[in-house]
Amino acid sequence: MAYRANPVPTQRADAHYEKTVLDNGLRVVSETIPYVRSISLGVWANVGSRDETEPQNGISHFLEHMAFKGTRNRSVKEIAQSLESVGGYLNAFTTKEQTCFYARVLDQHVKKAMDVLTDLILNATFDQAEVEKEKLVVIEELKNVEDNPDDIIHDYFEKALFPAHSLGFPIIGTEANLRRFQRDDLRQHVRMHYHPSNLVVAAAGNIDHQMLVRLSERAFRRLRPARSSAKRMVGLLGSPRRGVTEYTRPISQAHVCLGTIGYSIKHKDRYALMVMNTLLGEGMSSRLYQSIRERYGLAYAVYSYAHMFCDTGVFGAYVGTDRNKVDDSLDLIYRELKKLRTKPIPHAELDRTKSQIKGTMMLGLESMSNRMMRLGSSELYFESFQSVDTILKRVDAVTAEAITRVACDLLDERRFSTIIFRPS
Repeated sequence: MAYRANPVPTQRADAHYEKTVLDNGLRVVSETIPYVRSISLGVWANVGSRDETEPQNGISHFLEHMAFKGTRNRSVKEIAQSLESVGGYLNAFTTKEQTCFYARVLDQHVKKAMDVLTDLILNATFDQAEVEKEKLVVIEELKNVEDNPDDIIHDYFEKALFPAHSLGFPIIGTEANLRRFQRDDLRQHVRMHYHPSNLVVAAAGNIDHQMLVRLSERAFRRLRPARSSAKRMVGLLGSPRRGVTEYTRPISQAHVCLGTIGYSIKHKDRYALMVMNTLLGEGMSSRLYQSIRERYGLAYAVYSYAHMFCDTGVFGAYVGTDRNKVDDSLDLIYRELKKLRTKPIPHAELDRTKSQIKGTMMLGLESMSNRMMRLGSSELYFESFQSVDTILKRVDAVTAEAITRVACDLLDERRFSTIIFRPS
């Protein structure tokens, strides 16, 4: 028997959400959209780089790669052809806290998509020859990241914010670790983290929920609740490394990333932070873009961002500029941060920013993949469905006073960690 939650209406009367918990603890969530012909299907594991030790760093991401390198039922080439042969798409990703294997297919191919995804997760062979070969591939991926300063600088920044915590680990890991990994390390990682209570099957599109439940029961029937499993350590984040840290690199442009520890995904002010961040540094109409790029012409790329995790978060700003304009760019960023702390947000600007957020979210609903991503992550973080209507209401409820309060709490540059890459 499986526990079934009550359906929850979503944005249209003919679209609805359902959740079922199987006997072994695996959760199945779906959002049925009968007016489309496609389905996005994902299998989520509640494990990412923050769940690794230093010697293990990179194993979650490496396992994601190795799942595609052969199973008991399919060769590497057969995996590649499995869904492409019917016009579908197969991929995976790893974050700080989650790993997701997902597929996009026409609704008539959902059974095949489920079979392929579960084959990757349950039947990967981790052949040692393929392990050795894929190590070289991921090391090349690591080198590619290191050759892009506007990308790798965020790893340095997160290490400064969490110097003694696994949240400061790079998702991709280190070359030394990658060279050490063996098939037994991968098998142990699966045993510790890929158990039913740590997994979510999520689907959005023209899907029948009860069929999805039957497919999930059949696919995961041999998985039993884990007798022992790794528990995510929350809290005890340690103290950030404040101040400025500079590095010289063989590059033509200077890169700067600065910020502080932000809010968790359950924080009471997360929506105020979302609105503040959009106003400050998301899009061409944001204050940072209009000041640093449009008014002063100091940068091509400038933005801010807010990443939220289960127990903490990151708020940061980035700018790439001429080696002689670093101080000028920082002064302009600090000026915008001070304005947020000291001057009320004009009502017209606040309304425009809210409309920007709401429009982006509503446009995202046209993508079944976006809907599936929201379903999976929402279940892992909240164990419930966060409807767009609910989120839009909470965005609308954000006041100028709330943004000022968040700005005063977070945007004191004296408490910032700042990473600067200067050309050598």
